[in-house]
Amino acid sequence: MTQQTPIRRVALTLAADGVPVLPLRAGKLPFGNCPACVDNACGGRPNMKSPGPCTCPHPCHGWAAATTDPHTLSSPAWARAWRDAAAVAYHPGGAGLTVVDLDNADAIAWARRTLSATRTVPTTRGEHWIYRGTMPSSNAVRPGVDIKSLMQYARWLGNGTGATAALPAAVRALTVKEPTPARRAPQSLTVPLRGGQGQCRHRTPAYLERGIAMAVQRITEARSAIHHTVYRTFLAVLSRHGGCGCLTDAHVARLFAAAQAKGESARHCTDAWTNARTALGM
Repeated sequence: MTQQTPIRRVALTLAADGVPVLPLRAGKLPFGNCPACVDNACGGRPNMKSPGPCTCPHPCHGWAAATTDPHTLSSPAWARAWRDAAAVAYHPGGAGLTVVDLDNADAIAWARRTLSATRTVPTTRGEHWIYRGTMPSSNAVRPGVDIKSLMQYARWLGNGTGATAALPAAVRALTVKEPTPARRAPQSLTVPLRGGQGQCRHRTPAYLERGIAMAVQRITEARSAIHHTVYRTFLAVLSRHGGCGCLTDAHVARLFAAAQAKGESARHCTDAWTNARTALGM
């Protein structure tokens, strides 16, 4: 029988409640890649370095290793990791949550003045304010404040107190930054129109609208290989709609917004869009 350490019991309880978990080593660090997965030689997981997937039985891919699968959590490789673990971490975005990590008293005071009340968990240096909803993660959005949601893990420190409120616009706004003049050009959403003379071959705007809506849905519903899904979706949209002049900046902005909601950066969106256009000779 697998030993039920206190840390593993907490992890299994969280997983049963739908919270993806992973073990942490001392120092709040995830377990390093096993020999087969060093430098993502295995193909990686849906993380920022490679699109995955990976079938490695070890919990060695950071936040992307987080899972709710009881069979994985109870496997021999994970059982050994739980015995060596110093703490439990979870993937907030995978649980539909965002953690505002407040590192000091000044940050807490700012949050009390600025943000709506929500579930609060004490930490070693400050507090975690936990909201319902997801967004891109970002560190140092202001002094002493980090955002942990999509593509990030947070240490589990208990349920805390208070009711979990919906993610407010004030938190989302923390990661919105004006591009510098030097970066405006490469992040432009303008689509060079090819042809575009006369009546669109699609005959009706409803066809394009349905295509954009389906593309947004495909990105939104992706559970893995986010980079790959975004690129392939951009490629499909450009292949079908990019040559007749019907795409507008508003359409492209919707695709970018869907991708960024899954954790993609503006730069990665621009790169994927540019690569898709290049592949199609646009």
